[in-house]
Amino acid sequence: MSYVELHARSAFSFLRGASLPEDLVKGAVDAGLPAVALLDRDGVYGAPRFYASAQENQFAVRPRVGAEITLEDGSVLPLLAATRTGYQNLCQLITEAKLVERTSCSARHLNGRADDIAPSAKPADAGSAETDLPDPGERKRPCFATWDELARFSEGLIALTGDEEGPVRQAWRTRGPNAASAGLRKLAGIFGPHRLYVELQRHCVRGEERELKFLTDLAAAHDLPLLATGGVNYADPAHRIVGDVFTCLRQGLTLDGAGRRLEINAQRHVKSPAAMGELFADLPAAVENSARLEQRLEFTLENLGYEFPTYPPPPGESMDSFLRAVTLAAAARRLPGPLPPTLRAQLDKELELIARLQFSGYFLIVWDICRWAREEKKILIQGRGSAANSAVCYMLGITAVNPVKHRLLFERFLNDSRIGRDGHPSWPDIDLDLPSGERRESVIQEIYRRYGRRGAAMTANVITYRGRSIVREVGKVLGFSDDALDRFSSLYANGDFPETLQLQQQLALSGIAPAHPRAAAMVTLHHYFSRALPRHLGQHSGGMVICQGQLDKVVPLEPATMADRSICQWDKDDCENLGIVKIDFLGLGMMAVMQDTLELCASRPDGPHTLDDIPPDDPATYDKICAADTVGVFQIESRAQMATLPRFKPRDIYDLAMQVAIVRPGPITGQLVHPLIRRRDGLEAEDYIDPSVEDIVKPILSRTKGVILFQEQMLELSMALAKFSGAEAEELRRAMGFTRNRNRLDQALAKLAAALRRANRNETVIQKVVTSATSFAAYGFPESHAIGFALLAYGSTWLKLNRTAEFYASLLNNQPMGFYSPATLIQDGRRHDLKAEPVCVRKSAWACAVEGPQ
Repeated sequence: MSYVELHARSAFSFLRGASLPEDLVKGAVDAGLPAVALLDRDGVYGAPRFYASAQENQFAVRPRVGAEITLEDGSVLPLLAATRTGYQNLCQLITEAKLVERTSCSARHLNGRADDIAPSAKPADAGSAETDLPDPGERKRPCFATWDELARFSEGLIALTGDEEGPVRQAWRTRGPNAASAGLRKLAGIFGPHRLYVELQRHCVRGEERELKFLTDLAAAHDLPLLATGGVNYADPAHRIVGDVFTCLRQGLTLDGAGRRLEINAQRHVKSPAAMGELFADLPAAVENSARLEQRLEFTLENLGYEFPTYPPPPGESMDSFLRAVTLAAAARRLPGPLPPTLRAQLDKELELIARLQFSGYFLIVWDICRWAREEKKILIQGRGSAANSAVCYMLGITAVNPVKHRLLFERFLNDSRIGRDGHPSWPDIDLDLPSGERRESVIQEIYRRYGRRGAAMTANVITYRGRSIVREVGKVLGFSDDALDRFSSLYANGDFPETLQLQQQLALSGIAPAHPRAAAMVTLHHYFSRALPRHLGQHSGGMVICQGQLDKVVPLEPATMADRSICQWDKDDCENLGIVKIDFLGLGMMAVMQDTLELCASRPDGPHTLDDIPPDDPATYDKICAADTVGVFQIESRAQMATLPRFKPRDIYDLAMQVAIVRPGPITGQLVHPLIRRRDGLEAEDYIDPSVEDIVKPILSRTKGVILFQEQMLELSMALAKFSGAEAEELRRAMGFTRNRNRLDQALAKLAAALRRANRNETVIQKVVTSATSFAAYGFPESHAIGFALLAYGSTWLKLNRTAEFYASLLNNQPMGFYSPATLIQDGRRHDLKAEPVCVRKSAWACAVEGPQ
């Protein structure tokens, strides 16, 4: 008997589904299901990863899209997107319900089920000593769609009713058969007889047969088709324990106190067509209707319909020609005189590729945002990351790093081998640094003004269960004492990689004996939760997506915790995988300090008035850096950096970039620091991995003395030694930066090792290259990113040395930031002959100011 599962929840239903979308796909493949529809609660949060997992499995399972929508009466209506119009309407319906302010729903609206409807119920661990994560009581705002909104956005959607939380079944349970029949007529009036199915589920629960008999009779009376579904909450029966813990967390209960609120059995798992055929042997049409209905579902995330906004060029110009004109005009201003031939050739190369890939509008929009910030708002703005590899970005003033001068790899930023999931080149990623605080917020609000509240949004950040939060929350549910959990937290080492002690040892040291009845359950749950189960939705630090038209037709939007902001339901990786363009507007405290310092220097005849006025390569500034006199400056003020500076002795920007990059977890765990210092001092011979590949490797690693320090070097090595294509190298880079799940990195490293063996590299080469790639996964820097940070480190040190009073006043005005308290900064200022006056009730303003001769 043919069957597809058309009602499954993932863990992205937040405290309801117990399995990741990838697990549901795997479970469906193992069960022989040809298709599955993912219907997360009040959103399509898990849809991108569900689609990506299906794609990785060569679409052995067709990924269908839908959502469970909470209605104003507290019931939950499952909706399936049959067409692209239906998907757009689903996104708009969710957005409308999320963004439009509602009056608080009373208990009668929720039918006494507030804890089941709203995942805002305070979990068992609320108010605990651990505060490193946001209050789970503010996880997700409930979504209450009105019946009028449901009717307005119903086109292209197919509704299922009959689930235990559905409006018909809830009406029958609370108000009787006549109310249930009226509710069904109401839905039929919205969706019609061909887009409404009466859903049947069997979970071997006492009393369900009487309800199913009522539903089958009701469907017959209204001439509506039946549909069998599994009401799936997890991929495997073993995951039921996670579902029980989620139920307790959602309702603020312990396992002992949950009682009948827990699932009676483990029947809500992915079942095979044969199992469903046997379960509904008396209703074979309900099973067969699932396959017939799935054939009507045309939409997948492949045809999302997203378009990046176009830039309006002047009359007579195309976006390509205007970008070229703007770039060359900017180059003439930035570099007076004829352009060096190498730079002109690089610009021509980049502009040709940008035009061929149809990205000119993207560069023009980012350029226009930077121009608006600088010229109209007088805000410092500087690109970071791989964008600094582009000469076009440098000339347009998007970045401050000359890539030709520093021999940076443009292909790390953009190349025609970077193919996205849609078969087109993936969009370049431009990140912009801004002064933190109101200046940055004004730029973000300008984006909303330009593209509309439904045309732009911040990207989400999926907060997952990690480290202490797993044991803290799960331990509360299992009934462990606060004392034991506090002791465990003090022993636990947070991180993405294996903890310092085995879990059983940590539990024993916390006073939880291995023989404890629930110690084994803790170990099992820790294993499941540490696979990056989503905890709640957060907001990315600065990523924004913008759209041609309405973004809420592409992905649902919901309010952020900050006023006048909204976020989309997908994180940056999901957006990138689906071809949605993100621009990062990142706030840097040091940018705010430097802008404030420049403004305080405005009255000085010798300035500086802009960052460009700071003289480059000042020997006295590098003397201060080498002496580790760097309290309060950018990036090189930590104790670890200050301990390394006198040994590393940076004397130019590239040296400083290496200094910035080397005191990081990746290079430290990869044991790169001491070899690089010794080789710079001539105390150790340069080593280029292995003599068999020295001729290939030396041009790539010569500036870092054979040490693999930057991401660009890792990518070049993968292409030179393993014969990776540009697309394969880009996938390796993304895997190294993908911290949600270690499996992706392991697969990429295995692919790299296999490619090295195919290229006949010996085991020494393979081991060294793979080990270096592993250390980058901890935290590897792009070379261009390090140079951009080095410029800020140099500039802040110059200001500290030459404009001491203005710099320290600005530092104090932008606290808290950095490593040091205001008292420590004042003491350091006094060591530099700075006098700090006490607060005066008659003279002092709110902000610190500079007095006396300059």
